[in-house]
Amino acid sequence: MITYDKVTDIFCIVDEFCKNFEKTTKNFILGKTARPPATMTNSEVISILLLFQISGFKCFKHYYIFYVQKHMQDDFPKTVSYNRFVELSQSVVMPLTIFLKTYCAGSCTGISFVDSTPIRVCKNKRIKANKVFKGTAEVGKSTMGWFYGFKLHLVINDKGEILNFLISQGNMDDREPLKREGFLKKIFGKLFGDKRIYF
Repeated sequence: MITYDKVTDIFCIVDEFCKNFEKTTKNFILGKTARPPATMTNSEVISILLLFQISGFKCFKHYYIFYVQKHMQDDFPKTVSYNRFVELSQSVVMPLTIFLKTYCAGSCTGISFVDSTPIRVCKNKRIKANKVFKGTAEVGKSTMGWFYGFKLHLVINDKGEILNFLISQGNMDDREPLKREGFLKKIFGKLFGDKRIYF
């Protein structure tokens, strides 16, 4: 359940992270900063995305329009339209990913599970005409059949907490991330995946 204290706690942690992230990366950004600046800050966008995970909503659009914009105006007074928020969400992918890896990972208990799930860019019938992620997304196969897009590789513990994640092209073999030292750096004990024990 979302409470005022929960919103405040999450926003404060995210805001502190975003300030440090922007300070660290400002000298490496190519091009000029967009003018005028976005109405909502990166901290607000990331906080809303994180709060959705504990909101109980299954549809993000309904959550944003009918909950955030109607019942959380005191917390987020400068909300933008849903379409604009989706655009802003794309601009925070990098800081959000680093935040998740830094602050949101669980602890290894000695029993871990690894698996992957497809992230589809479009329906299979539209692959040839699709221009989104052209040259980056690839055709791959999962237990649900062929798809065009990416794969999300996850390692979780026996409590269901995410220990690490990696996004790859859709045609990457599910065993490939296991060969990367950084992906399993903090994992010890037993690792299970597709009815196999890797170590």
